[in-house]
Amino acid sequence: MTITDMSLKDMAAALAEKQFSSREATQEHLDRIEKINPQLGAYINVTSQQALAAADASDQRRANKESKGLLDGIPMALKDIISTNGIPTTCASRMLENYTPPYNATCWQHLEDAGAVLLGKLNMDEFAMGSSTETSYFGLCRNPFDPDHVPGGSSGGSAVAVAADLAAYTLGTDTGGSIRQPAHFCGVVGIKPTYGRVSRFGVIPYASSLDQVGVLAKTCADAGIVLSSISGKDNMDSTSASEPIPDYAAACTKGVQGLRIGVAKEFCSAGIDKTIIAELKRAITMLEEAGAQVEEISLPHTEYALPAYYVLASAEASSNLARYDGVRYGLRIPADNLHDMMIATRSAGFGPEVKRRIMLGTYALSSGYYDAYYNKTLQVRTLIKQDYDQIFAAGFDCILTPPAPSAAFRIGENTDDPLTMYMQDVCTVPVNLAGLPAIVVPMGLNPEGLPIGVQLIGAPFGEEKLFAAGAAIEGPRIIPPLDI
Repeated sequence: MTITDMSLKDMAAALAEKQFSSREATQEHLDRIEKINPQLGAYINVTSQQALAAADASDQRRANKESKGLLDGIPMALKDIISTNGIPTTCASRMLENYTPPYNATCWQHLEDAGAVLLGKLNMDEFAMGSSTETSYFGLCRNPFDPDHVPGGSSGGSAVAVAADLAAYTLGTDTGGSIRQPAHFCGVVGIKPTYGRVSRFGVIPYASSLDQVGVLAKTCADAGIVLSSISGKDNMDSTSASEPIPDYAAACTKGVQGLRIGVAKEFCSAGIDKTIIAELKRAITMLEEAGAQVEEISLPHTEYALPAYYVLASAEASSNLARYDGVRYGLRIPADNLHDMMIATRSAGFGPEVKRRIMLGTYALSSGYYDAYYNKTLQVRTLIKQDYDQIFAAGFDCILTPPAPSAAFRIGENTDDPLTMYMQDVCTVPVNLAGLPAIVVPMGLNPEGLPIGVQLIGAPFGEEKLFAAGAAIEGPRIIPPLDI
């Protein structure tokens, strides 16, 4: 086993036992990135010098017996929507191609304080708007199990980096499934925590009431270690929660004896690929054999989640992205007057999908349609949340669902069909509308050799039960057949 093959937990143990140094681990990851990233396009920016300097500092702390803990010296990477002081943060957009933040996002600050080694910034759909990482200004990101297929989105680079051993773990963001769907497509663990569990300060916003930072990792235990580190109240984010931070990695050893798990019939309809349903049934059997009680449930307003999500997210995007006007920061296209400069800048700076969502959101917020679309969406959101509240109030601990209708689709297959692309989020968007936590755990491969996972949804701040259930069905890691 090479260093890059190792889980975070095993790598931390090996560093503590001085089997190798953080510099050696970091250099091995950088060498692998140099070899493989040109094929996969996971990284937008590789921060080699900063990474080696951070690794050397970690090794010095360890030599002085001043290690900061499990994350000290571990090489990792960030989705390029998370602000990093002195390192470009582009959102995979021409609009922010040359933007370098003067501060750190809180989630990255927590990791930097814990001694994490940042390898670089990861590819994504532009401004997190997409389900395939095909909208990036910096080029395609490819699935390591088959480079002709997409890795999912918008956190595609974050999932690929973990799956292809280009980072021990990564952070992504999830607005409507952008961590969980790529985790499913790439055969890794992806956790979207409860809204407010992790600070959003310094995370460039797409839809502020839906966005949440989460973790992609090789195992449930690894994801738990990282989530515990980045969680907590932040005075810079008024929406962050002050709930106690559990030991999520320890929750992975608790088992599922006595847990009550619901399977929502609305998520198992005719639109879900039969191979995914087969893996869902296998997960049910595994959970029952481990001592959980599994029952069918109903979430009757699920069918309205997808249209509600796209109205709400687009409306918030329309507001959030109004700041990119060529005046304050980011791209500026010169023109004869202010009006023409703003139009030219936004026209050149945003890609087609971002423009589509801004226009949809602006329409929904316009005076003639505000009540018919935006206000109606808020009412639907309340009904969807009430569905979940009733299930958890009835004594259920988790809800088991598919993570997406299919395995990874081919690059370009849905590019010209936005509605088909949006359907990729049908299993994940209700979670964000209700502000709930959810985890995707890989189960195996379909007949074409593409990964398949399952999704577990929890009650607010019920991540511990998700980790327990996820670990109970977690099998050996799925390794992509990379040719290097």
